[in-house]
Amino acid sequence: MHAANLASAKDKLFKFLSGWLGGPNLFIEEFGHPMLRARHFPFAIGPSERDQWMMCMNKALAEINMDERLRSNIQAALQQLATHMINQETE
Repeated sequence: MHAANLASAKDKLFKFLSGWLGGPNLFIEEFGHPMLRARHFPFAIGPSERDQWMMCMNKALAEINMDERLRSNIQAALQQLATHMINQETE
């Protein structure tokens, strides 16, 4: 699913999160509206993929020194976003 070199994915995620968290709209300026579900539709995303992505995001958030309330709010928002990305029927 992922390229051997994830530099491009890392850069796009940084640019998306920049705007999503209230900073500069770097992603929109370069790529247009995120249209996340449409951009990710070619990939099968079910609860397992959502949970794996959230595990990575939670691990990254744990590495950053921040107020626990802020971390919790970001995690909840990311969880909602990740659940929205599910495009496969669940069993």
